Amino acid sequence: MIDYDLSWLAQENNLAITLNDPNYPFQLKEIADPPPILFVRGNPELLPLPQIAIVGSRNPSSLGEETAFNFAKTLCRHGFVITSGLALGIDAASHRGALNANGYTVAVAGTGLDRVYPARHKELATEIVNNGVMISEFPPGTTAKANHFPRRNRIISGLCQGLLVVEAAKQSGSLITARMALEQNREVFAIPGSIHNPLARGCNALIREGAKLVETTQDILEELNQYYQEDNKLLSYTMESMLDLEQQTLLNRVMFSPTSIDNLVENTGESVEAISSMLLILELQGYLEATAGGCYMRVK
Repeated sequence: MIDYDLSWLAQENNLAITLNDPNYPFQLKEIADPPPILFVRGNPELLPLPQIAIVGSRNPSSLGEETAFNFAKTLCRHGFVITSGLALGIDAASHRGALNANGYTVAVAGTGLDRVYPARHKELATEIVNNGVMISEFPPGTTAKANHFPRRNRIISGLCQGLLVVEAAKQSGSLITARMALEQNREVFAIPGSIHNPLARGCNALIREGAKLVETTQDILEELNQYYQEDNKLLSYTMESMLDLEQQTLLNRVMFSPTSIDNLVENTGESVEAISSMLLILELQGYLEATAGGCYMRVK
């Protein structure tokens, strides 16, 4: 098993960080039982940044999915990283909303990172690794088991400054995550719904228990303003930077490890000439460094 772990860690963009690593998220260290090791695929430098977790039903209404997507998109543009669990429904919509804003997202897995659960999210997981980060406390080779997901949920809530529940039934894993967040002294937000809608009952119950009722992203920003006002540098991670859309899109494709031009051409569909021109601009602006073998590496 150790040989398999070492083989996985030898692959590009894969690593493991311990509690003493500078990239280990300080907010996760605060919880009662932080994972001693985090397995990582993607950019670990995102992990200490201010995060908002968005969770909810695996079988949401179309309005619930749209709400999660739009909240994630807007919150990203205020500099927050969006964190969720890669599950069907609200989780996936939240990750996609962040990606649509050219922002960053963290996916916390309940399996080893050499596999994707649910399997239908393989493409989404690849996009998250390219534009954010996936993490798990479970070593490579670990399959999905029911008891893994409550453990995963404590990491989702532990990483964030605030947690938003979009739709959740009365007996829901999302409510467990929300209560973990309260125990970890995180802000908890919930979107209310009709008393006749079973998918709103969990959110309405959270509001009765003291969660903040949310109708707009401004309701969240008012509670968490110390993060997005004090950390305006985070806006450089979104489309609100000085880069144009094409440059920002390309920058999001360049890893913090050597990335080849061929790989960028394949991922973007742009010509070699167009990619080379934009890479030069990004290098001159200090976002990238040229490395051996004609590759580029992101530095900020």
